[in-house]
Amino acid sequence: MELEISSIGDFINELRDKLVVLEDAGLLKQERPLSGSQAVEIQASGKELLNFCSNNYLGLANNEEIITAAKSALDTYGFGMASVRFIAGTHNQHLLLEKKLTEFLATSATILFPSCFDANGGLFEALFDENDAIISDSLNHASIIDGIRLCKAKRLRYQNRDLADLEVQLKAASGSKSILIITDGVFSMDGSFAPLKGICDLAEKYGALVMVDDSHATGFIGATGAGTPQYFDVVNRVDILSGTLGKALGGASGGYISSRHPEIIAMLRQKARPYLFSNSVPPSVVAGSIAALDVIKAHPERGKKTLANAALFRALMLENGFELLPGEHPIVPVMFRDEHTAVAMAKALFERGIFAVAFSYPVVPLGKARIRIQLSASHTFEEIRTCVDAFVDARSTLGL
Repeated sequence: MELEISSIGDFINELRDKLVVLEDAGLLKQERPLSGSQAVEIQASGKELLNFCSNNYLGLANNEEIITAAKSALDTYGFGMASVRFIAGTHNQHLLLEKKLTEFLATSATILFPSCFDANGGLFEALFDENDAIISDSLNHASIIDGIRLCKAKRLRYQNRDLADLEVQLKAASGSKSILIITDGVFSMDGSFAPLKGICDLAEKYGALVMVDDSHATGFIGATGAGTPQYFDVVNRVDILSGTLGKALGGASGGYISSRHPEIIAMLRQKARPYLFSNSVPPSVVAGSIAALDVIKAHPERGKKTLANAALFRALMLENGFELLPGEHPIVPVMFRDEHTAVAMAKALFERGIFAVAFSYPVVPLGKARIRIQLSASHTFEEIRTCVDAFVDARSTLGL
């Protein structure tokens, strides 16, 4: 029997058909290029807009102190290291940032990665094998899901923030050499917090390690901005933290793993593939991130302003009858359920000077389409009211 050999043309035509299906379903993602710096007031597609969909939680992406530090590093250390860390890519600035992150997070050691996606992608395979078990929250970030897939450990999943189901999975993992529970500290699509105290209680009961991806919390959640472990008073009970430099900490790039066990960090330096085979974080980004930590320490009011802005937006939207997922985080999902409706609303907001993006499958489950609004310390109360007014007007125009 001869095998039927498909042509390159068939392959491309199949991709084209799939793209058409996505577009017809309202699931095709479009990009709007910005001009100028990341800020509250931006330009996109030639239009002046108020930005309500950035991870720039503390408004530091265009902070003068951070930019000055990054410019100085360019002049002093050059454009890039042109090497991976273990060859010729470790600069004393990398070590200084790792030290400052360790102090900020109240851990024992930290290792930098090109991104938090790389950090999560490299961790599991480096630390766990077929004798271990990893238990993951069902709504964990894609980088965690992909990282676990690269590992030979037994994989179990518990329903989002469901401690009873987590205990069921912990019992199912009994007999494994090591057990790791992994959760987002804040779930990026819902803005909800993981129940870290309950997770740590169960971890202690069953002898499991706890890991938290705190990308949407580091810098502004907790008394000093050290994240969800600080917020829930479990700093000394969380074994591994991953996080990003690309959100509240200046919005550039880079990620990290930090741990209260220095042996974990030492092993990642030996075995984590994204660390061993990717270029070092550029010196300008490192210097800017160091400056960002200094700004956060000197200005704790920024984090308080971010949360106050989130509370105001939530209150005004609820007063106007919109469906929000409950919470207090500056991620505020405005629910529209239907994919086409969410896309139409985002377009209507854009026409009214508000930059906000519709999220649909596969980023969120089918039937749970939404517009994810994100508040920043840089938003004024007047700008928040302008955003709410735009939602109200767009809803009326669309007949929703």
